[in-house]
Amino acid sequence: MKKSLIAAVILAGASFGSSAVMAQTVIGNSPQALDWTDLSAYFGDAFAADNAGNTFADRFTFTVEDTIGYNLDTIVASISRSADVGLDITGLALYGTDDVLISDGTSVATGVYDLWTLSSNNLAAGDYYVQVSGDLVSDTSASFGGAIMLAPVPEPQTWGMLLGGLGVVGWLTRRRQKQQG
Repeated sequence: MKKSLIAAVILAGASFGSSAVMAQTVIGNSPQALDWTDLSAYFGDAFAADNAGNTFADRFTFTVEDTIGYNLDTIVASISRSADVGLDITGLALYGTDDVLISDGTSVATGVYDLWTLSSNNLAAGDYYVQVSGDLVSDTSASFGGAIMLAPVPEPQTWGMLLGGLGVVGWLTRRRQKQQG
């Protein structure tokens, strides 16, 4: 009798625990292809009311086609009237082919507004995605938005030309000073 009572309590506890886990649902509109304008793009998502306790992990995809490297800078934010309303951003990351993590974002602020930044250097040609993760903390609607920018990495020839040009300017300045002195 005692063993069956203990087994019943364990079974009830396990089923209660599993229903609590099942109550949390991953929501969002993912994946979304970024719409680029001259190497920059905006992205984001909005969530309807009555989603408290749910999570999201939205992916924003893009392709680098050029063989020169690109530096990437991203910012994402959400704002609400108080820290217990809306959503909390819990992660920002850049992934490459085969879901390989390239770079993690940094939380700049959390609370009434969440602010995250991410930077990565010298991205080669290939497929990538930025993932924004978070939790919906109340039954109010919520949203987040962000911006992403790619900047070409200067090629070695560019650096050589820059240094050569600075050398010529320095030489001309020194020559002018000698002629005046």
